[in-house]
Amino acid sequence: MTPLRVIVRVGAALALAILVAGCGQKSPPGYQGWVEADMIFVSPDESGRVTKLNVREGDAVEVGAQLYSVDDDLQQADHNQNEATLANAQQTYDRAASLKKTGAGTQATLDSAVSALRVAEARVITSRTRLSRRKGFAPVAGTIQQIYFREGEMTPAQRPVLSIMPPGNMKIRFFVSEPDLPKLRIGQDVRITCDNCAPDLTAKIYFIATQAEYTPPVIYSLEERNKLVFLIQARPDKPDSLRVGQPITVQLDAATH
Repeated sequence: MTPLRVIVRVGAALALAILVAGCGQKSPPGYQGWVEADMIFVSPDESGRVTKLNVREGDAVEVGAQLYSVDDDLQQADHNQNEATLANAQQTYDRAASLKKTGAGTQATLDSAVSALRVAEARVITSRTRLSRRKGFAPVAGTIQQIYFREGEMTPAQRPVLSIMPPGNMKIRFFVSEPDLPKLRIGQDVRITCDNCAPDLTAKIYFIATQAEYTPPVIYSLEERNKLVFLIQARPDKPDSLRVGQPITVQLDAATH
Protein backbone atom coordinates (compact mmCIF):
# COMPACT_ATOMS: atom_id res chain seq x y z
CA MET A 1 0.00 0.00 0.00
CA THR A 2 1.42 3.37 -1.00
CA PRO A 3 2.04 6.09 1.61
CA LEU A 4 -0.53 8.31 -0.12
CA ARG A 5 -3.27 5.71 0.29
CA VAL A 6 -2.33 5.24 3.93
CA ILE A 7 -2.66 8.99 4.55
CA VAL A 8 -6.04 9.12 2.79
CA ARG A 9 -7.39 6.18 4.79
CA VAL A 10 -6.17 7.59 8.09
CA GLY A 11 -7.71 10.97 7.28
CA ALA A 12 -11.03 9.35 6.39
CA ALA A 13 -11.00 7.35 9.62
CA LEU A 14 -10.35 10.49 11.69
CA ALA A 15 -13.14 12.37 9.93
CA LEU A 16 -15.55 9.49 10.56
CA ALA A 17 -14.55 9.35 14.22
CA ILE A 18 -15.15 13.10 14.61
CA LEU A 19 -18.54 12.80 12.91
CA VAL A 20 -19.61 9.91 15.16
CA ALA A 21 -18.44 11.77 18.25
CA GLY A 22 -20.33 14.86 17.14
CA CYS A 23 -23.51 12.85 16.62
CA GLY A 24 -23.18 11.50 20.13
CA GLN A 25 -23.08 14.97 21.66
CA LYS A 26 -26.38 16.42 22.80
CA SER A 27 -27.08 19.83 21.27
CA PRO A 28 -28.31 22.59 23.56
CA PRO A 29 -32.10 22.61 23.93
CA GLY A 30 -33.92 25.16 21.81
CA TYR A 31 -37.42 26.55 22.25
CA GLN A 32 -39.43 28.04 19.42
CA GLY A 33 -40.94 31.44 20.07
CA TRP A 34 -41.77 34.79 18.56
CA VAL A 35 -41.39 38.52 19.12
CA GLU A 36 -44.24 40.59 20.53
CA ALA A 37 -44.59 44.13 21.86
CA ASP A 38 -46.90 45.97 24.25
CA MET A 39 -48.14 48.81 22.06
CA ILE A 40 -49.17 52.24 23.30
CA PHE A 41 -52.45 53.28 21.65
CA VAL A 42 -53.18 56.99 21.22
CA SER A 43 -56.83 57.95 20.80
CA PRO A 44 -59.11 60.99 21.11
CA ASP A 45 -61.60 61.19 23.96
CA GLU A 46 -64.46 61.99 21.57
CA SER A 47 -65.34 60.98 18.04
CA GLY A 48 -64.32 63.20 15.15
CA ARG A 49 -62.75 63.45 11.72
CA VAL A 50 -58.97 63.25 11.43
CA THR A 51 -57.88 66.56 9.87
CA LYS A 52 -54.12 66.09 9.93
CA LEU A 53 -51.56 63.34 10.43
CA ASN A 54 -48.09 64.49 11.39
CA VAL A 55 -46.41 61.07 11.26
CA ARG A 56 -46.09 58.00 9.10
CA GLU A 57 -45.63 54.34 10.01
CA GLY A 58 -42.03 53.71 10.97
CA ASP A 59 -41.35 57.28 12.14
CA ALA A 60 -39.48 57.70 15.43
CA VAL A 61 -41.18 60.13 17.83
CA GLU A 62 -40.19 61.72 21.12
CA VAL A 63 -42.38 62.38 24.14
CA GLY A 64 -44.72 65.32 23.50
CA ALA A 65 -44.49 65.24 19.69
CA GLN A 66 -47.79 66.11 18.00
CA LEU A 67 -49.13 63.08 16.14
CA TYR A 68 -52.51 64.08 14.69
CA SER A 69 -55.38 66.55 14.86
CA VAL A 70 -59.13 65.88 14.96
CA ASP A 71 -61.76 68.44 13.96
CA ASP A 72 -62.67 70.66 16.92
CA ASP A 73 -65.62 72.79 15.70
CA LEU A 74 -68.06 71.47 18.32
CA GLN A 75 -65.54 71.69 21.14
CA GLN A 76 -64.55 75.23 20.15
CA ALA A 77 -68.20 76.34 20.08
CA ASP A 78 -68.79 74.80 23.50
CA HIS A 79 -65.69 76.53 24.85
CA ASN A 80 -66.82 79.91 23.47
CA GLN A 81 -70.21 79.50 25.10
CA ASN A 82 -68.64 78.64 28.45
CA GLU A 83 -66.33 81.64 28.19
CA ALA A 84 -69.36 83.91 27.66
CA THR A 85 -71.16 82.32 30.62
CA LEU A 86 -68.07 82.89 32.75
CA ALA A 87 -67.95 86.56 31.76
CA ASN A 88 -71.59 87.02 32.77
CA ALA A 89 -71.02 85.16 36.03
CA GLN A 90 -68.06 87.39 36.80
CA GLN A 91 -70.16 90.54 36.22
CA THR A 92 -72.93 89.19 38.46
CA TYR A 93 -70.44 88.44 41.20
CA ASP A 94 -68.80 91.85 40.96
CA ARG A 95 -72.22 93.56 41.22
CA ALA A 96 -73.30 91.40 44.16
CA ALA A 97 -70.03 92.04 45.98
CA SER A 98 -70.31 95.78 45.41
CA LEU A 99 -73.91 95.88 46.66
CA LYS A 100 -72.96 93.83 49.72
CA LYS A 101 -70.25 96.35 50.63
CA THR A 102 -72.70 99.25 50.48
CA GLY A 103 -75.34 97.33 52.40
CA ALA A 104 -77.79 97.28 49.48
CA GLY A 105 -77.22 93.60 48.79
CA THR A 106 -77.68 90.47 50.85
CA GLN A 107 -75.24 87.72 51.78
CA ALA A 108 -77.48 85.16 50.11
CA THR A 109 -77.26 87.00 46.79
CA LEU A 110 -73.48 87.17 47.09
CA ASP A 111 -73.22 83.47 47.95
CA SER A 112 -75.34 82.58 44.91
CA ALA A 113 -73.13 84.71 42.67
CA VAL A 114 -69.98 83.06 44.06
CA SER A 115 -71.45 79.59 43.41
CA ALA A 116 -72.41 80.49 39.82
CA LEU A 117 -68.94 81.91 39.21
CA ARG A 118 -67.22 78.76 40.44
CA VAL A 119 -69.43 76.57 38.25
CA ALA A 120 -68.72 78.75 35.21
CA GLU A 121 -64.97 78.58 35.87
CA ALA A 122 -65.09 74.78 36.12
CA ARG A 123 -66.99 74.51 32.84
CA VAL A 124 -64.42 76.68 31.08
CA ILE A 125 -61.60 74.46 32.35
CA THR A 126 -63.48 71.36 31.17
CA SER A 127 -64.18 72.78 27.71
CA ARG A 128 -60.58 73.98 27.40
CA THR A 129 -59.37 70.47 28.21
CA ARG A 130 -61.75 68.91 25.67
CA LEU A 131 -60.50 71.36 23.07
CA SER A 132 -56.83 70.63 23.77
CA ARG A 133 -57.40 66.90 23.45
CA ARG A 134 -58.43 67.23 19.83
CA LYS A 135 -54.70 67.03 19.16
CA GLY A 136 -52.87 63.81 19.92
CA PHE A 137 -49.38 63.92 21.41
CA ALA A 138 -46.90 61.12 21.96
CA PRO A 139 -47.07 59.94 25.60
CA VAL A 140 -43.87 57.93 25.16
CA ALA A 141 -40.85 57.81 22.86
CA GLY A 142 -40.88 55.08 20.27
CA THR A 143 -41.70 54.12 16.70
CA ILE A 144 -45.06 54.56 14.97
CA GLN A 145 -46.13 50.96 14.51
CA GLN A 146 -49.50 51.29 12.77
CA ILE A 147 -51.95 54.00 11.72
CA TYR A 148 -55.61 53.01 11.95
CA PHE A 149 -57.35 56.21 10.78
CA ARG A 150 -56.02 58.62 8.18
CA GLU A 151 -56.86 62.17 7.16
CA GLY A 152 -60.53 62.54 6.29
CA GLU A 153 -61.64 59.41 8.13
CA MET A 154 -63.98 59.42 11.14
CA THR A 155 -62.57 57.93 14.31
CA PRO A 156 -64.98 56.74 17.03
CA ALA A 157 -64.53 57.90 20.60
CA GLN A 158 -61.65 56.22 22.42
CA ARG A 159 -60.61 54.25 19.34
CA PRO A 160 -56.86 54.58 18.65
CA VAL A 161 -55.78 56.65 15.69
CA LEU A 162 -52.33 55.05 15.82
CA SER A 163 -50.05 52.91 17.95
CA ILE A 164 -46.53 53.52 19.22
CA MET A 165 -44.00 50.83 20.03
CA PRO A 166 -41.48 51.84 22.72
CA PRO A 167 -38.27 49.78 22.39
CA GLY A 168 -38.47 48.75 26.03
CA ASN A 169 -41.91 47.18 25.46
CA MET A 170 -40.64 44.51 23.06
CA LYS A 171 -40.63 40.99 24.44
CA ILE A 172 -39.83 37.39 23.55
CA ARG A 173 -42.53 34.77 24.17
CA PHE A 174 -41.82 31.05 24.16
CA PHE A 175 -43.02 27.87 25.85
CA VAL A 176 -41.11 25.18 27.72
CA SER A 177 -42.22 21.73 28.80
CA GLU A 178 -42.82 20.85 32.43
CA PRO A 179 -39.56 18.82 32.79
CA ASP A 180 -37.51 21.79 31.52
CA LEU A 181 -39.17 24.35 33.79
CA PRO A 182 -36.61 24.00 36.64
CA LYS A 183 -33.84 25.06 34.22
CA LEU A 184 -35.28 28.58 33.99
CA ARG A 185 -35.45 31.40 36.52
CA ILE A 186 -36.38 35.08 36.65
CA GLY A 187 -33.44 37.26 35.63
CA GLN A 188 -31.75 34.50 33.63
CA ASP A 189 -30.12 35.40 30.31
CA VAL A 190 -31.00 33.33 27.25
CA ARG A 191 -29.60 33.39 23.73
CA ILE A 192 -31.79 34.39 20.78
CA THR A 193 -31.23 33.09 17.25
CA CYS A 194 -33.21 33.83 14.11
CA ASP A 195 -32.74 34.05 10.35
CA ASN A 196 -30.21 36.70 9.32
CA CYS A 197 -29.97 38.03 12.89
CA ALA A 198 -26.86 39.14 14.70
CA PRO A 199 -25.08 36.24 16.47
CA ASP A 200 -24.92 37.90 19.89
CA LEU A 201 -28.61 38.50 20.67
CA THR A 202 -29.67 37.81 24.23
CA ALA A 203 -32.74 38.38 26.38
CA LYS A 204 -33.47 38.38 30.11
CA ILE A 205 -36.37 36.35 31.51
CA TYR A 206 -38.82 38.49 33.49
CA PHE A 207 -41.93 36.28 33.59
CA ILE A 208 -42.52 32.55 34.13
CA ALA A 209 -46.11 31.35 34.12
CA THR A 210 -47.28 29.53 37.23
CA GLN A 211 -50.01 27.68 35.34
CA ALA A 212 -49.65 25.34 32.40
CA GLU A 213 -51.12 26.01 28.98
CA TYR A 214 -53.26 23.45 27.16
CA THR A 215 -53.93 21.58 30.40
CA PRO A 216 -54.75 17.88 29.79
CA PRO A 217 -57.26 15.88 31.90
CA VAL A 218 -57.16 16.12 35.68
CA ILE A 219 -55.27 12.85 36.22
CA TYR A 220 -51.77 13.12 34.77
CA SER A 221 -49.70 10.17 33.71
CA LEU A 222 -45.96 10.60 33.28
CA GLU A 223 -46.46 10.87 29.51
CA GLU A 224 -49.18 13.49 29.86
CA ARG A 225 -47.01 15.59 32.18
CA ASN A 226 -44.46 15.88 29.40
CA LYS A 227 -47.11 17.63 27.31
CA LEU A 228 -47.58 20.45 29.81
CA VAL A 229 -46.06 23.71 28.59
CA PHE A 230 -45.46 26.97 30.45
CA LEU A 231 -45.26 30.45 28.99
CA ILE A 232 -41.95 32.29 29.41
CA GLN A 233 -41.38 35.96 28.56
CA ALA A 234 -38.05 37.76 28.23
CA ARG A 235 -36.87 41.27 27.36
CA PRO A 236 -34.32 41.44 24.50
CA ASP A 237 -31.12 43.36 25.21
CA LYS A 238 -31.09 44.73 21.64
CA PRO A 239 -34.77 45.29 20.73
CA ASP A 240 -33.88 47.31 17.63
CA SER A 241 -32.44 44.12 16.09
CA LEU A 242 -35.81 42.33 16.16
CA ARG A 243 -39.22 42.83 14.54
CA VAL A 244 -42.70 42.22 15.93
CA GLY A 245 -44.04 38.83 14.81
CA GLN A 246 -40.59 37.52 13.93
CA PRO A 247 -40.07 33.80 14.74
CA ILE A 248 -37.05 33.11 16.93
CA THR A 249 -35.34 30.24 18.72
CA VAL A 250 -34.41 30.54 22.39
CA GLN A 251 -31.42 28.61 23.69
CA LEU A 252 -30.16 28.26 27.22
CA ASP A 253 -26.56 28.91 28.18
CA ALA A 254 -24.42 25.79 28.45
CA ALA A 255 -24.08 26.31 32.21
CA THR A 256 -27.79 25.75 32.76
CA HIS A 257 -27.98 22.18 31.44
